[in-house]
Amino acid sequence: MEKLLEAFEPITLAEMSGVKLMNRTDTKFVTTMPMLRRLLQMARGDYFIQDIDGERNMLYDTTYYDTRDFAMYNEHQHGHVNRQKIRFRTYVSSHLQFMEVKTKNNHGRTKKKRMEVADMNLSDAEKRDFLARHLRFDVDSLVPHMHNYFRRVTLVNKAKTERLTIDTALQFNNMLTGRQRQLDSLVIIELKRDGLVFSPVLNMLRQLRIMPHGFSKYCMGAAMTNGDLPVNRFKVKLRDVEMILNRQMNIVD
Repeated sequence: MEKLLEAFEPITLAEMSGVKLMNRTDTKFVTTMPMLRRLLQMARGDYFIQDIDGERNMLYDTTYYDTRDFAMYNEHQHGHVNRQKIRFRTYVSSHLQFMEVKTKNNHGRTKKKRMEVADMNLSDAEKRDFLARHLRFDVDSLVPHMHNYFRRVTLVNKAKTERLTIDTALQFNNMLTGRQRQLDSLVIIELKRDGLVFSPVLNMLRQLRIMPHGFSKYCMGAAMTNGDLPVNRFKVKLRDVEMILNRQMNIVD
């Protein structure tokens, strides 16, 4: 895949400063590595690729927190349209760590608030003040639940009105059960744009028959590694993921 990524014109972090999309609509797609290679071949003329010191496939390290009774997971599992997530994300290439609160409203828009941090100590006064302002849940009820790694490629359309993130090599580590799950052949694509502006990639995805498919890394990872959690609303998505993984395994075999 490295040769495919090298074909894209680069964009730096500084040049991406105007593409923050902190109030945005998100659409996710789930596919496989062979389909991703075809998509990258189609997209290289319409997108820049984020490049940090020559690196284009970045390692991300994320820890998700939830309440002790899984309130955030259950909000999502029960289909609540107003829901939140809190995570600590480390951008390994740039050595930056942020505490982030994501809020999705009933209009399908996602707002993200974040602050740069040096650690995940929630007793810190500055972190507690930030969470008191942006999170609906009691800070003292939060515990770390899920840790994951993945690789991310970030594309930006030439008009700079959207970002396309492509996540591969997903690894989940449940911090409560100790169970792990690797999804090496799965690809999570997320289109992030302001409203319904034109997106070059949507037609490409349709041509490849890659359809929208929700995939919350926290919720799906938790459902796959904790047998005590309810999964009623996730059953179809979990089944679809297993089908994609099995289909890819049969192709490899």
